[in-house]
Amino acid sequence: MNTSPTVLNRKGLNRKVLIYDTTLRDGIQRHGISCTLQDKIKILERLAHLGIPFIEGGWPGANTVDTQLFDYLKNNPLKNAQVVAFGSTRRPHQAASENPTLRALLNANTQWLTIFGKSWDLHVTDALKVSLGENLAMIQDSVEFLRANGRHVIYDAEHWFDGYKANRDYALQTLNAAILGGAEWLVLCDTNGGTLPREIETIVTDIQTWLATNHADLIDLPHLGIHTHNDSGTAVASSLAAVEAGASMVHGTINGYGERCGNADLCSVIPDLQLKMDYSCLEPQQLQSLTETSRFISEIVNLAADDHAPYVGRSAFAHKGGIHISAVERNPKTYEHIKPTAIGNDRRIVVSSSSGASTVLAKAKNYGIELKKGDPAVREIINTVKELESQGYQFEAAEASFEMLMLKALGQHNPLFQLRGFEVTYDVLQSDVQCNIGARATIKATVKGEDVLEVAECMGPVSALDKALRKALVRFFPIIDTFYLTDYKVRILNSEAGTAAKIRVLVESGNGEQRWSTIGVSVNILEASYQAVAAGIEYGLYQAARQEAETALV
Repeated sequence: MNTSPTVLNRKGLNRKVLIYDTTLRDGIQRHGISCTLQDKIKILERLAHLGIPFIEGGWPGANTVDTQLFDYLKNNPLKNAQVVAFGSTRRPHQAASENPTLRALLNANTQWLTIFGKSWDLHVTDALKVSLGENLAMIQDSVEFLRANGRHVIYDAEHWFDGYKANRDYALQTLNAAILGGAEWLVLCDTNGGTLPREIETIVTDIQTWLATNHADLIDLPHLGIHTHNDSGTAVASSLAAVEAGASMVHGTINGYGERCGNADLCSVIPDLQLKMDYSCLEPQQLQSLTETSRFISEIVNLAADDHAPYVGRSAFAHKGGIHISAVERNPKTYEHIKPTAIGNDRRIVVSSSSGASTVLAKAKNYGIELKKGDPAVREIINTVKELESQGYQFEAAEASFEMLMLKALGQHNPLFQLRGFEVTYDVLQSDVQCNIGARATIKATVKGEDVLEVAECMGPVSALDKALRKALVRFFPIIDTFYLTDYKVRILNSEAGTAAKIRVLVESGNGEQRWSTIGVSVNILEASYQAVAAGIEYGLYQAARQEAETALV
């Protein structure tokens, strides 16, 4: 793997920019994220598959999981990517060889190491409480020690831009100390996230000139990198500005995860550089897995994916207005700035009460349903959607329910089962953390002409209802055993009605290969939940039957 960029021209045409992912270190500092060893291994493997050349695994010695990760990698090295161990410079007034942090970095057994040092004199005097000279010695000694032990070193200049603006001469001295120690990369960090893109570009340009002027004697001049935080909402823009000014490595995280307001979002940085600015970051086929990577990692860290994220969000190429939909069907360039498939995303035609015939026809086309302009079913579907949305339904988030609605309007829907009634009881005395049974659900249904009565117990009433329904159906449809719920959301639609308010339930179901969303609305939360859960099972059965029929034709 080539870890040194080749600059062909100042404008960046055909220029290689190396991506350095710090999701597993900086990213998991976000409030609400916690990763196990297995989580980290899964993320590492997915990032390597994406083609990220540098992946920061964490800080060995700082916590148990990070130490275990590097121990694991000693016997299971990652292919096609450099895993980087992260740490700090030596402590004040201590030999680098005796410093436990630097020793832990060497024990991580990675080829590349990243260490950070202080660039801002305020931090040196007020945080470290050492002399400016001792800080310079800490930086140089640490880099020199790691290089002497055969490691490649990336130096993170912490609080670089604040330090530069406060005391340019001293900030440059800190970079000089890292260069004298043998650092191969100098990464300029906007640690507080308060520097705007225009300042970033100006300062990076100045450092490029300073390097060329003051270190022209070096055979291998250190390369510049950029590491930005999003406290001003400009982390991505600042990273792009730095690259335009000459930086050839960009640090960031998947989905912009990070402490406070997060880091530069690589899911925007990478396509911006590659598709908009003619830089090379990933192979085209790797770039096509960006959306999948974004969503995979959001699941691993147990955070809902941002539907409105640029490029990779589910709504990034969603079209709701009728005029937009008509235009994009004729020519996607009218309302899409890139081809969604370039980053592995898809166009979505969103259905709502403002939908027109073009929306319905486009959705039908997506579903593989034959429907022509002027068909009376089109108007029936539009009117049904408007009526249901006035009651609280929302088909934007429940496309499986909408597909079933279309089939009903076209007379192509054959109910696989009919509910005859259900009853749910809840035993408060049993519903404690030591007990797995607190609710009992009874389902009565007709399946293939046969009446079925089933009972199931579970901790919660909705779970018991779902379990009872599955028991009633699985004998007739064994494939139901492969279905499972992946998400369950409840929203109060008219809170002013108090306990009589209408409830909307959205359920996401899956089978290991696909996911689909269904909806239920009622003043009774159990009824709304049943509607959504039952629709999810029915849609899964419908999909399975359709796939079986398609396979038979082949």
